[in-house]
Amino acid sequence: MKRIITGIPPLTQLPAGSVDTHMHVYAPQHLGHPNGPKPPLDFANLDDYLSLQRWLGLEKVVIVQPNAYQTDNRCMLEALDQLGNNARGIVVVTPETSEEELLSMHKRGARGARIMELPGGAVGLKHLTEVNAKIRALGWHCIVQFDGRDMIEHTPLLNQINDTYIIDHGGKFLGPTTPNSSSFKALLKLIDKGNCYVKIGAVYESSYTGGDEYTDVAALSKVLIKHAPERILWASNWPHVSQTIEDAPNDAQLLDTVCSWIPNDEVIEKIFVTNPHQLYDFT
Repeated sequence: MKRIITGIPPLTQLPAGSVDTHMHVYAPQHLGHPNGPKPPLDFANLDDYLSLQRWLGLEKVVIVQPNAYQTDNRCMLEALDQLGNNARGIVVVTPETSEEELLSMHKRGARGARIMELPGGAVGLKHLTEVNAKIRALGWHCIVQFDGRDMIEHTPLLNQINDTYIIDHGGKFLGPTTPNSSSFKALLKLIDKGNCYVKIGAVYESSYTGGDEYTDVAALSKVLIKHAPERILWASNWPHVSQTIEDAPNDAQLLDTVCSWIPNDEVIEKIFVTNPHQLYDFT
């Protein structure tokens, strides 16, 4: 079965300049890192994504370094080279990454560093403050992913970060969670500090009620959007590597589902255009 990258367009007409803030790209000449998970069998590539981008009505993209390539950022940087000013990148930065490497990646479009405290992640939370300090002078930010059920445990560390940072996938609560859960309330408090953004994406990875409506994640997302629309981003998480090609969501339908949680066009504009353009200096 081939990956679905075009089809009936979404009902939602996105505003001009809309940004996908989290997706991954692969290429067969980059076979993967021995310490990471394997790339998808079809090596979901940049051309595939550009077809999907046209299908959904997106214009700009933030490419996130996939776990399959661990600390080898070459594939992602090559994609940035092709896309120019329509793309930005989130790379993996380690304590050993040199200033020269950072400057080189910045010139190619990198604007952030990935921290992942889940299986397969290349750099975990124990390096968050050190990585954040390394990238501060460039105006970059960290994107952070962990099991949201540990939000309270990680709050003291996150509160040490006074620069902008992003929490991935709506907090990624990998267990039944409601708006009244203490872990979710801790996320709202982090947002209230003023430097934390939250991406809404990959809802299928944390939903226990499942698609097509993902009612449990919808309840959390609606609260996040109402609480701080100026701090919310949207992400496709394409090519959905946690799913088989057969089980991957239809991206147009998933976009419509998420947009049904957003109260009006003004907030859609904030989430898809204003917020990511400010974060990633898109022009």
